[in-house]
Amino acid sequence: MSRPPAKTSSTGQKIESAIEKALDPLASVIKRATQPAKAAAPAAGKPGLMISPLAVPFPEMPPVEGVEIATARAGFYKHERDDLVVFHFPDGANCAGVFTRHKVGSAPVDWCKKQLDTDKGGEGVKLMVVNAGCANAFTGKAGADAAKATAAAAAKRFDCRQRDVMLASTGVIGVVLDDTKITAKLPEIEAGLSADNWAKAGAGIMTTDTFPKGSTAECEIEGVKVRISGIAKGSGMIAPDMATMLAFIVTDADIAPPVLKALLNLHVRTTFNSVTVDGDTSTNDTALIFATGKSGAPRIGRVGDRRLKDFSRALEQVMLDLAHQLVKDGEGATKFVKVTVDGAASPASARKLAKSIADSPLVKTAIAGEDANWGRIVMAVGKTEEAVDRDRLAIFFGPHTAAVDGAPAADYNEEVMSAYMKNDEIDITVHVGSGRASATVWTCDLTKRYIEINGDYRS
Repeated sequence: MSRPPAKTSSTGQKIESAIEKALDPLASVIKRATQPAKAAAPAAGKPGLMISPLAVPFPEMPPVEGVEIATARAGFYKHERDDLVVFHFPDGANCAGVFTRHKVGSAPVDWCKKQLDTDKGGEGVKLMVVNAGCANAFTGKAGADAAKATAAAAAKRFDCRQRDVMLASTGVIGVVLDDTKITAKLPEIEAGLSADNWAKAGAGIMTTDTFPKGSTAECEIEGVKVRISGIAKGSGMIAPDMATMLAFIVTDADIAPPVLKALLNLHVRTTFNSVTVDGDTSTNDTALIFATGKSGAPRIGRVGDRRLKDFSRALEQVMLDLAHQLVKDGEGATKFVKVTVDGAASPASARKLAKSIADSPLVKTAIAGEDANWGRIVMAVGKTEEAVDRDRLAIFFGPHTAAVDGAPAADYNEEVMSAYMKNDEIDITVHVGSGRASATVWTCDLTKRYIEINGDYRS
């Protein structure tokens, strides 16, 4: 527990301090509204957006042997920017995917699931074609036909089967994809293929993102160095169980599709499915992993193979890094927030409680106002109907105790707490006293900018 600072002896200072405490949340909101953003540089995506103050620089991404990448402007956006990305695997790659659970899945999601669900699904994949600016979701047969036409044209251009083409789209829902815009750019794409185009690919898939997101790691399989690299996009409509995010990961390891799928499913729960920006889930979520087998490491064909330990650790590292970047680019975000619930009756209960806190607009707006309003956390915990021992409930902001044993902490200090809430990164921990399970969810604050960005999303 934190200790309160020495008390001042001046009555005037006490009164002044009390007034400042009372007005602090309002003052913080006014301050944020009138001061320029910390990173007041234009974003590479939609015009008018400023780069998130929590932005992460795009890392150095060495080539991954077995994949080459190209980008082009297909014209799905009115302004000048690349909006088409193609990954080419000349010698083929093993592939696995995890997709949205949304009941209204998009045409490219349907396409990928169909190709990967066949007997030989995920073997020998040659292409991945991604467009930004049009989700091709809720578009009926016309959308499905457009997806198939895109795969057919790409397969013909690169001399492979349609089933060896993966598709992904992101952007406005309810607009049929104009596949001719992609087809017209395939010659340019083929000419521009390079193993060193990760940064351009990261920018090419952005929608309302304000910075491209990439991550890379190295590991070993039986003493052979293996690389894992990936990019992702997403800044709104981000919630657990996949959201409006695309994530593409490539490794030069030689791993069979069923093993890739098992690893992806294992780690998606604690990474992409443990972040939330606004609690909304999208129609187009796609996370694909490709293994080119070019590292020289031995082939892994069994899920329980112990040689996967280091690879599994590195894959989770890349996925978690990308997931955190999604939150740090949350629409209008100024705070990166880690919510941990422990002492829960079960992992599922802990997760539901953490998500309730992370999704609460009242909690998120309090954080935006730099107000340690722990009463709103009590609200978010109690409304879930999960097992909670009220008399053992404890709430912490970073190292500081707000409540303990179901009541305000005896040494609660508003000044110390307010100072902590001014940090860019906030940790909230809640003990619910019902068991031993725990879960962590990452989120961001909710600001006026979120409304501005989404209010004119299509304009």
